[in-house]
Amino acid sequence: MPNICVTIKELVNYAVARQMIEECDRTYATNCLLHALGLSEYSDGGETPAERPLEQILADLCDYAVEKGLIENDSVVYRDLFDTSLMALLTPRPSEVIAKFHALYKQSPEKATDYFYDLCRNSDYIRTYRVKKDLKWVYASEYGDIDITVNLSKPEKDPKAIAAAKLLPPRSYPKCLLCHDNEGYAGTLASPARGTLRQIPMTMAGQDWFLQYSPYVYYNEHCIALSAAHTPMKIDRSSFVKLLDFVDLFPHYFLGSNADLPIVGGSILSHDHMQGGHYTFAMEKAPVEQELCFKGFEDVKVGIVRWPMSVIRISGTDKSRLVELADKILVAWRGYTDEEAFILAETNGEPHNTITPIARRRDGAFELDLVLRNNITTNEHPLGVYHPHAELHNIKKENIGLIEVMGLAVLPARLKDEIAVMCDAILKGRDFAEDEAIAKHRDWFLAFKQNYTFTPETVREIIEKEIGATFVKVLTDAGVYKRDEAGRAAFLRFIEAVNTSK
Repeated sequence: MPNICVTIKELVNYAVARQMIEECDRTYATNCLLHALGLSEYSDGGETPAERPLEQILADLCDYAVEKGLIENDSVVYRDLFDTSLMALLTPRPSEVIAKFHALYKQSPEKATDYFYDLCRNSDYIRTYRVKKDLKWVYASEYGDIDITVNLSKPEKDPKAIAAAKLLPPRSYPKCLLCHDNEGYAGTLASPARGTLRQIPMTMAGQDWFLQYSPYVYYNEHCIALSAAHTPMKIDRSSFVKLLDFVDLFPHYFLGSNADLPIVGGSILSHDHMQGGHYTFAMEKAPVEQELCFKGFEDVKVGIVRWPMSVIRISGTDKSRLVELADKILVAWRGYTDEEAFILAETNGEPHNTITPIARRRDGAFELDLVLRNNITTNEHPLGVYHPHAELHNIKKENIGLIEVMGLAVLPARLKDEIAVMCDAILKGRDFAEDEAIAKHRDWFLAFKQNYTFTPETVREIIEKEIGATFVKVLTDAGVYKRDEAGRAAFLRFIEAVNTSK
């Protein structure tokens, strides 16, 4: 164990170097850390340590806390709670962050978000060393380059932490993971530490919202816009106003919303929120393959996008006109039934049709992509007709939300080990059925086995390629109109229904 005072000095040096605190804050910050570590004396011996990665500094401080009984259990959940409490002492207060953000925004929106994003990484709110562990590759599909990721940055809870969390009283504060009340929240075994979370207030559609970043950053500058009020997800006219207001405020970012119904919606439907960032997805690059025209909206460019899901793209320079047309399409889709295409607006009073909308700026104009969604289930497809079908569940079983709709696969962490085991089994000629960990992949593998010659140099590349191809099939399953003659005809029937609607 290194001299703990020297390690404290390393952490303070880190914060000063990244302008999280000023040089004149050094003594104050040191004393705050001493108290947090149960110390009342300090002597670094005049030593000036070489800079080490933050991960190593915090690991040493956590090791010390475990040794002294300050951390109850030496596991990732307890260590995260503790090291976040240390970093919270060095993270600027919300008022300071907001003031600096606004000052930089006057220079340019991009300078403001650059500062805010850098702060979130420097404060360890975004644990960049974990994000780097995510598996990532690109699959060259007929629809463009599809991003494939296996998410490893969200830590797995250990059994002791899970057991302890079950003993906690029901959570009532914060109400959910997206509430503004999380800013500065110390966390519990059941709720992640958010002492380093900072949010920027903003106004969208005349309502109070906040901007923050996702701690798991699935793509560059992955941000979240969240309602100040704890209200459920709802896609309506005001959603389009909010989306376009946001990209007006931050022209270098896109913003999209998950759908507001189960199966086709996001993982949190209880709090209205949207996700955006500084990234270009494959869907944005996808061209319009068929231009359309809606009566009364001849000034708005409209077309069907060449994409495995069913996407209407509208663009123009007048935000209000886009809102009018997007709302007309949404209202028509909510009530639209086409039994021949198995599009049912509702069954037994349960609504099925909704939209996943995405906004961006392009060449000075505003652009909205409206992705048609339907969450109907059947006996054959109990998890959803327009959801990954059962033969694809070995790769992806979870809901297809906003990020995946745009062309970035967020695949389960289990695939990291399963890919390695599959590669080993292929090279050794073992039947997948012999290993419980990969038995689920047997039929999937046999379907393409004869297409390749596997070598130690190519086996992983082939598996990754086939995972990418499978994800494109996942998106195709999620599309309400298939890309065949019948599907195109059905899509145009809906377009005509919009044109004839009041």
